[in-house]
Amino acid sequence: MAETEMRQKVASGLFWKILENGGAQGVQFVITILLARLLTPAEYGVVGIIMIFIVIANVFVQSGFSTALIQKRQAEAVDFSSVCYFELAAAVGVYGLLYLAAPAIAGFYALPVLEPIVRVLGIVLFPGAVISVQTAYVSRNIEFRGLFFSTLAASVISGAASIGMALAGAGVWAMVGQQISYYFSLMGVLFLTVSWKPGRQFSLGRIREMFSFGWKLLCASLLDTVFNNLYGLLIGKIYNEEMLGSYTRGEQFPKLIATNLGAAIQAVLLPVFSASQEDKHAVRDMVRRAIRLSSFAVLPMLLGLFAVADNLVLALLGEQWMVCVPFLRIMCISYCFWPIHITNLQAINAVGRSDIFLKLEIVKKGLSLLALVIGIQFSVFTMVCIKAFQDFLCTFVNAAPNKKLLDYSILHQWMDVAPAAGISAVMCASVMALGAWLPVDSVWARLGLQIAAGGAVYVALAALFRLESYRFLKDMAAGALGRSVRK
Repeated sequence: MAETEMRQKVASGLFWKILENGGAQGVQFVITILLARLLTPAEYGVVGIIMIFIVIANVFVQSGFSTALIQKRQAEAVDFSSVCYFELAAAVGVYGLLYLAAPAIAGFYALPVLEPIVRVLGIVLFPGAVISVQTAYVSRNIEFRGLFFSTLAASVISGAASIGMALAGAGVWAMVGQQISYYFSLMGVLFLTVSWKPGRQFSLGRIREMFSFGWKLLCASLLDTVFNNLYGLLIGKIYNEEMLGSYTRGEQFPKLIATNLGAAIQAVLLPVFSASQEDKHAVRDMVRRAIRLSSFAVLPMLLGLFAVADNLVLALLGEQWMVCVPFLRIMCISYCFWPIHITNLQAINAVGRSDIFLKLEIVKKGLSLLALVIGIQFSVFTMVCIKAFQDFLCTFVNAAPNKKLLDYSILHQWMDVAPAAGISAVMCASVMALGAWLPVDSVWARLGLQIAAGGAVYVALAALFRLESYRFLKDMAAGALGRSVRK
């Protein structure tokens, strides 16, 4: 593919992927706010406990095959169909284990309601297996337009179902209904909007070939998922489901920003990394751009969220959720390091070094375990602060291999992040100062003025200092919109 054509395809893919995350997550954000008004922190905590087990189970089902499909030089129809059927078979076995483990999970947390919830919510493993292959096909072929419409439709359908159940007094089951309806509707709509369909093909040889790459990602992903959710598991056990609900809600807002806005860039550029994996200099240049773009998009939103956290929670969720504000601010800082984490790891995957990926996860989980052992001796807030510091240390771990593989050291990476981080910090300080000074009683008015001022300050500073990422995104959006209009 010619360079110009590739740039246009990447720009179009970025446009639709950002639109997908913005549209779908915007709908889910509204649904989340409405549910928070109808449900209690304790009810959120109950589902939060179960979702930890579901997320871990999904790791076993998907087994690293999604990344293997994207990274593979020549992925054919038989590869996608084989992975789909293999993951569905894996889902049967994993769901059976979840079903049998449900009484033990409920007994561990002394919450009998967990037993039926585990058994019902576990069925999302089956559509999840299919969706992972569908989205791998979308990423490999940069067909994000169909994914945008599918995700948006699934968000609306599942949101309407959960709100209806909550209004009917279903309580915690409203959130269960939201998850189930989202997965099944997303899978169904993707069948209509994405060109790939599973065929009558299965090759055990292709599975073995991809598993030789994917098993290391499975182990790495399992380590990462377990440790990332270990805090939630311990908070739910040591404290109570209400504290877990507050932690989960506090983490949800910054996590939504980091993993969705940043992932919009990463999901498009990973297949491009893989396509250029033989040219290390080309990969390095694209990794640098990915880090700059991710930082430019993610950091102002995270630090802006840090600045308005108290007014945001009070306005959107109500007084009962104010306990989540410290968690929210701590996790905003923690997720600021996400662009460096994910870009380095995807670059390592793109050049086919899943062995290094696994070794990094082992080192990082050693640090995580140490941080957890130290943090658990103190309050829950101190424990989460130590986790944020450990996330900072892990940027050095993730970047270390790429100094040799791509000649791109952590020092150079922080230099690429510095411009966006600097103007984001100035914007954050300005917004917090404005919030403290504003002589306005209405929390909605204070919040609106803070958000408007923050956006204006950030864009003005980016334009003033002529940041490369600002100019790139501006040109990309104009070009993608122009092509859409011409079509």
